[in-house]
Amino acid sequence: MNRHAQAALMFLVGGAVLHAGTTDLYLRYVKAGLRPLLLVAGVVLIIAAIATVWYERRARSEPGHREPRIAWLLVLPLFALVLVTPPALDSYSGMRAGTTLPPHFGLATLPAGDPLRLTVPDYADRAVTDHGRSLGSRTITLTGFVAFDQGGSVYLIRMLLNCCAADAQPVKIGLTGQIPPVLQPDTWLEVTGTYTGRQTRDPVNNGVIPFLDVTQAKPVPAPADPYESLG
Repeated sequence: MNRHAQAALMFLVGGAVLHAGTTDLYLRYVKAGLRPLLLVAGVVLIIAAIATVWYERRARSEPGHREPRIAWLLVLPLFALVLVTPPALDSYSGMRAGTTLPPHFGLATLPAGDPLRLTVPDYADRAVTDHGRSLGSRTITLTGFVAFDQGGSVYLIRMLLNCCAADAQPVKIGLTGQIPPVLQPDTWLEVTGTYTGRQTRDPVNNGVIPFLDVTQAKPVPAPADPYESLG
């Protein structure tokens, strides 16, 4: 491809990155903390494209080469990025990967007042690593999507990101107690309950899956950011 074609592609890539970074679309690809870097990258690409065109016009004394038309097919993935919002990772991905726990760097003191809203990774960390000592008999509220194993057991899952969706790993919480009788996989659920010492092992990686004894559960809309992030 000649310089003008390269510049056009850079401009389109930069525009697509800016579009993703200025909307919630970027949350389908990377964790929330990377938004500033995406915006900077988009701006840099657009500036580089403009500079390339300016440089090429100044160097027009040298003959150029016509780019093959097929090279413009590289633009198609960019339109897909702008026009198609990919789905978040779901129960299919969550149940085919082994459960994980966030890195343990100590546990912050929990605030007063029940019900106490925790993330699924935070609850799993406290239930497994701390054996529930910091949870005690507190009433806990968690939000995640529903998944089932082959035996029909119900799990609440959040996908944990280190950087982007490509490295996402599930954090699984088993549900026991007052579980709604009719649930569909991938339903987003807000559950309230208390810590229980019950645990099981994930058949995928033998990781520990803690349970929550549910006293109340209700479907909720999927959050704008479906992932939990490390750091």
